Amino acid sequence: MGRPLSAICNPDLKLTTMQTIQIIDQYYSDNPPLRQLLLTHSRQVMDCALQAARKHPELGADLQVLADGAMLHDVGIYLCHAPSIYCHGDAPYLMHGYLGGQLLRELGLPVLARICERHTGAGLTRETIIAHQLDMPLQDYLPETLEEKIICWADKFYSKSHPDRVRTPQQAYQSLLKFGEEGAKRFLDWQHLFG
Repeated sequence: MGRPLSAICNPDLKLTTMQTIQIIDQYYSDNPPLRQLLLTHSRQVMDCALQAARKHPELGADLQVLADGAMLHDVGIYLCHAPSIYCHGDAPYLMHGYLGGQLLRELGLPVLARICERHTGAGLTRETIIAHQLDMPLQDYLPETLEEKIICWADKFYSKSHPDRVRTPQQAYQSLLKFGEEGAKRFLDWQHLFG
């Protein structure tokens, strides 16, 4: 079956597409419908993120980190309860980024773990978590690196509930208002930079 994941996952090594799929298979091989949905969504986000980076080479985004991060940004969804998209875990769906970050840290991938943790909404602040009484550990989850911002932005155009649809920037903006205007404004700033 190839090298064990512990041999391929370290912070200095960038993954190949085959290695990201190997990581996904480690957690999703027993749930083919969810695996397929995750791969479809992750590839949509990856294509969008890479397209933005190529459109704006002056930004200097790391294309490999974008590809790896987009493929693994939702790796924690299987731990959450969202039966309509084949997720039969116990955690609230809002926790999928945080939980995915924990999985990737255990594999020695801290850069990709941060992408997981910081892609929910347009990033979440402690204040947002308190104000909306969100069921998450209390800390800031704001995208900071360029790659974190691009993946967070790209993710807002695609829903796992409707993988055949692409949201417009206005629809993505509207969907973010449930977390407050601050995050929705961040998305519009990113749309101006990356769109």
